[in-house]
Amino acid sequence: MSPAITLAAGEASEHRGLIISLFAVFVLATLVITVWAGRQTKDASDFYAGGRQFTGFQNGLAVSGDYMSAASFLGIAGAIALFGYDGFLYSIGFLVAWLVALLLVAEPLRNSGRYTMGDVLAYRMRQRPVRTAAGTSTIVVSIFYLLAQMAGAGVLVSLLLGITSDGGKIGIVALVGVLMIVYVTIGGMKGTTWVQMVKAVLLIVGALLLTFLVLLKFNFNISDLLGSAADNSAKGSAFLEPGLKYGATSTTKLDFISLGIALVLGTAGLPHILIRFYTVPTAKAARKSVIWAIGLIGAFYLMTLALGFGAAALIKPDEIIASNKAGNTAAPLLALHLGGVDSNWGAILLATISAVAFATILAVVAGLTLASSSSFAHDIYANVIKRGQATEKQEMSAARWATVGIGAVSILLGALARDLNVAGLVALAFAVAASANLPTIIYSLFWKRFTTSGALWSIYGGLVTAVGLVLFSPVVSGKPTSMFPDVDFHWFPLENPGLISIPVGFLLGVIGTYLSKEEPDKGKYAELEVRSLTGTGAH
Repeated sequence: MSPAITLAAGEASEHRGLIISLFAVFVLATLVITVWAGRQTKDASDFYAGGRQFTGFQNGLAVSGDYMSAASFLGIAGAIALFGYDGFLYSIGFLVAWLVALLLVAEPLRNSGRYTMGDVLAYRMRQRPVRTAAGTSTIVVSIFYLLAQMAGAGVLVSLLLGITSDGGKIGIVALVGVLMIVYVTIGGMKGTTWVQMVKAVLLIVGALLLTFLVLLKFNFNISDLLGSAADNSAKGSAFLEPGLKYGATSTTKLDFISLGIALVLGTAGLPHILIRFYTVPTAKAARKSVIWAIGLIGAFYLMTLALGFGAAALIKPDEIIASNKAGNTAAPLLALHLGGVDSNWGAILLATISAVAFATILAVVAGLTLASSSSFAHDIYANVIKRGQATEKQEMSAARWATVGIGAVSILLGALARDLNVAGLVALAFAVAASANLPTIIYSLFWKRFTTSGALWSIYGGLVTAVGLVLFSPVVSGKPTSMFPDVDFHWFPLENPGLISIPVGFLLGVIGTYLSKEEPDKGKYAELEVRSLTGTGAH
């Protein structure tokens, strides 16, 4: 076992106190913020949308905190460290996706809805069926995304605390689940937003520090860095060229196209990103928040190049894989190497970067849980079960109970997904969001003929297709890196279903609309069109 893994995996107990102390400081600080925000949460608007009091810059910071998840920090760094150029494709996809969100969704959605995606759909369609569908889709997408964060948390804390048993790793996943339930039930959107803002600053500073140290190591010569990464990877020049992960066969090439489509289109359908547009007072602030988010996220994804190639240059691939099969620990191991494997500085840097990554996970799971519990309480409980007769107090109580339920499901599934690459898991969430949510949102906002039937076909059809293909893909069974590696019932060859499920979602929306005998309410559409473009009557 290498010195890096020996230290990181648990045989250097003298640094354990420092690591635990840093984690404890962050968890306590965020709990203080949450309790403070919770005291200011008086009504449903505060709980769901933070009272719409955040500025464009504050929301942009929170959006970037919500978006730069464990997948970005741990998964992408690991993917680049193991697959070079092909790993960086995740960074490009995640960033380009924001253009779709900015140009098509941010402003019209902020103008048209109140708290959830279901508000937009229900404006011109039959309330109960579309709210049920929107709530179901939101919860499913959120749980897929939560899987990735839980897997990242299990890997990270296991590495730091020297926990190697499966029971210990499951315990860590459960701890993260309990913390996220506390954040959301006490703090609501205000607490979650402030935690995300703090976490975004920490993550950008942490990535900036690592990037500076990597470049310093190579005298700020990027050519030397890339050359060392190629040599150390044992892949030579192929490491810096397309095809190492996605070019070997026609199947992997199709998988790359599928991944690209899912990443670019998925952001505009992610529930925890969509609800962030409701926390600002105006559409102009929503636009401004997306522009700030693009700037911050763009800078961060450029830094993932240094993190991934730095890890490839300084750490042997066998060492990264031995620590975690999917490469999720490449960034913390890089911090250890940069500080010095046997030095106090190495331990401090490892503990600091890992605490930042843990902060990342906690902030994102809080955002996801809030999105799904809000959708359940506002769409399904208040407007479907209670038929619009629920009081604000009942609605907020339902949201808190939903948080507990969603947290329990996430803990269970996260324990199963603990050995999968977190960037790949997030890409699945993007595919499901782009298949079920995006077609319905775009058709609702821009297609006059669209009907309730079309919305239901699009949401349920896209959802069932995407989730069904994932269940029978190599992600779940048939490979050493699958969720169930010892069985094989996969028949769908691609690891990401986006290539099939996204066109199916769009197509079913059209088919469902033309097959239905329902006449669309053109007056309501005209109202929605004016409202979405001008903000007249927006909450």
